[in-house]
Amino acid sequence: MKKQTIHIGIIIISMCLLSSILSGCTVQYDDDNKTPKEIPLETKAEQMVENLTKENYSSVYENFNDEMKAAFPIKDIQTTWDSLIKSYGTFEEIVKTRKTEEQGYQIIYVTCSFTTLGKLDLRFVFDNESKVAGFQFVQTQSDDKYTSPDYVNTSTFKEENVTIGNSPWQLSATLSVPMGIGPFPAVVLVHGSGPNDRDETIGPNKPFKDLAQGLASQGYAVLRYDKRTMVYPNECATLLNFTPQDEVITDALAAITYLQNNTQVDHDSIFLIGHSLGAMMAPEIINQTTALKGAILMAAPARSFEDLYLAQYTYLAQLDGTIDENEQEQLDMVAAFVERIKTLNMSTDEYIFNTPYSYWLYLSTYNPIDVAKNITIPLFILQGKRDYQVTYEDDFIIWLSTFGNTTTMILKTYDTLNHLFISGTGTPTNTEYLIPGNVDEQVINDMVSWMNSIL
Repeated sequence: MKKQTIHIGIIIISMCLLSSILSGCTVQYDDDNKTPKEIPLETKAEQMVENLTKENYSSVYENFNDEMKAAFPIKDIQTTWDSLIKSYGTFEEIVKTRKTEEQGYQIIYVTCSFTTLGKLDLRFVFDNESKVAGFQFVQTQSDDKYTSPDYVNTSTFKEENVTIGNSPWQLSATLSVPMGIGPFPAVVLVHGSGPNDRDETIGPNKPFKDLAQGLASQGYAVLRYDKRTMVYPNECATLLNFTPQDEVITDALAAITYLQNNTQVDHDSIFLIGHSLGAMMAPEIINQTTALKGAILMAAPARSFEDLYLAQYTYLAQLDGTIDENEQEQLDMVAAFVERIKTLNMSTDEYIFNTPYSYWLYLSTYNPIDVAKNITIPLFILQGKRDYQVTYEDDFIIWLSTFGNTTTMILKTYDTLNHLFISGTGTPTNTEYLIPGNVDEQVINDMVSWMNSIL
């Protein structure tokens, strides 16, 4: 089996700041060789990749905007690129480049191929002065297209484009509303980690779109929104004292407030569904509001974030039964960083895994199991047994042994489902997220049955 290791900055569970800011640029001139002309951003992005492959890190650094220069010194550029090469293999070529615009930023995706793990997108964020304001390694979008599941009946609901939150963190969202006379029970969806869109798009898969439209087909209004770290990547990267409160909780509360103020919603029947990091932070979200009737936690971590991180990396590194010298070196580095996180052996302005001290400090005092012990609203915990990121053996069992199946907490597993609650077979890997699929229909039905039971 080909190894399925993956760079530490793009593991699915990685946080919004588990990426590095990289750039590089050259100047071109008109024919008179005197007048500079504007280089297309696509060309600039490709030149940045070339600078990285040539280890021309100082030239890369010169093209940061001021905020990025302050946050990421040259040595961090080199460390990040070296880590990528160790995991993905030798750079081969640029496959393609595409351009988008998001919240006023020009975004260039450069799809690159590597010898070990194939394709990876390098995502460059340009500010209005054509300086690089952000950079991430993201999974290459599959050429396969999203297909709506059979359990979605589009004639039974409508969708509205809305906005949640307050300036400067307003977020675009979609509200799926059943046809007919309301008010309707409602659900807010809270993402896993990473700069997710409202559909939690991964390759051709859109698990939050499946959930929203599947639940709306059965009579529930569902609100899903673009995550703050996707809409405002530069602002989040430079935000002082950034924590999960900023990344997850505040915007989830804003979404709940939106539902409370919407006349189509039964304000006494609002539920939260959190996935992965969203499930991990759900107990604290519940702590900070009295508006929720119940909550559903999908793939809810019970271990510390740094332990999950190391476990995932180790799993992917040893999929073929062996760990080579480069992989072991990377694992040792990750383990050393994890130990520093556990002891908070870092300065207050330092980043580990490109995540600030403030984030790790917050998580060092947060345990979702302990917080959940004091929650009085009903909880429904769902776990796929093919999930290698948040696992049945190391996470779900802790929830089960702590709470069991009680009147206020129900726990259920699904033998064939992965981290996205999509069915699969064989050894689970990160590459299966690029295979088209949908959230399993049984998950939708179980959610509806549970929510109906407590209304």
